[in-house]
Amino acid sequence: MTPFALRTPTQEPDLATAMRVVYQWSYAPEVEELRRLYVKAAEAQWVAARDLDWERPIDEEKLGATPLGLGLPIERTAFWRSLGEGLRRTLTRRTAIFRLSNFLHGEQGALMVAAQLVNAVPHIDAKFYAATQTMDEARHVEVFARYIGKLGEVDPIAPPLKGILDATLATGDWMQKLVGMQIVVEGLALYSFREMRNLTAEPLLRDILGYVARDESRHHAYGVQYVARCVPCLAPGERTALEDFAIEAARALIDNTSGQGMFSAMLRLWAEAGIDPVEMLTRLRSEGAGLSRSVPRRLGPMQGFVVPTLRRLGLLSDRAAARFHEVLRANLGGEVAGEDLETFLARLPELPADVAAWALSEIE
Repeated sequence: MTPFALRTPTQEPDLATAMRVVYQWSYAPEVEELRRLYVKAAEAQWVAARDLDWERPIDEEKLGATPLGLGLPIERTAFWRSLGEGLRRTLTRRTAIFRLSNFLHGEQGALMVAAQLVNAVPHIDAKFYAATQTMDEARHVEVFARYIGKLGEVDPIAPPLKGILDATLATGDWMQKLVGMQIVVEGLALYSFREMRNLTAEPLLRDILGYVARDESRHHAYGVQYVARCVPCLAPGERTALEDFAIEAARALIDNTSGQGMFSAMLRLWAEAGIDPVEMLTRLRSEGAGLSRSVPRRLGPMQGFVVPTLRRLGLLSDRAAARFHEVLRANLGGEVAGEDLETFLARLPELPADVAAWALSEIE
């Protein structure tokens, strides 16, 4: 065990943040839906050490066979088949570790933002719920750290994820914290947890992702219910600033045109394993059109979940929609994002009526 110290070699220099602390002297329920969500969260608490079978070893075969979960079904391409079984297994395992490591780091960021929200939000029901989310996020950090510890390696946080966590922690605007974390980051996380749970056959990982997804569906509901109450109270300039914060959060995570998005970070890991990213992308583009005809590409978490959430909340003006379309089209192409804004908007799905049930459902 490492000797106790006030400063550790693994911590970063302090991040300067701006946050107002708001006392609320009315303790009566004000936002009934948040009070109900708080009670539901309290009743749904689980204990990682008790409720998960940590004695069960990780099934490396099943983890290594977990599909990559990219927008294009790369496993069906001639390029993927040409790599050889050993390299394919290495890339699959490295990609799983990359994703799990960033789930872990993202949960620590969510832990700290949730703790900030307890201080910063003005309504007592919102403070109560943020307190339960803080406990949830601590448990998520615990389980992902313990699982990755069994794998024996953890990747550093990807720079784009670190950037949006820093921006969300640093802002002094509590509504920007809500939108940056509860809508953008939590929305992407919930979608990703559901996808990985569907793709993997590794039993312990499936159990972990099931528990975590239940919690995350409540966190997303908190953002939706609270922001929906707040947005009609905003002045036009405040609403524009909130839209811009969401757009920049999304851009930081998905914009690979400058080599800075999450996919670009993953490609660097593949390059270390011996893949030439330029050759890979060139060959995948040549095969992509044929694949798209036989296997339609899914919209992905931003277009399929986060942007529809913003639309429901009244944070997708024509101006904001055009900027989202610009970023998504540049990164995913017009076939997925739509060649024009009208097509983009027409393709946005409705949010699931029951997000908790959706989070645990099978992908069609």
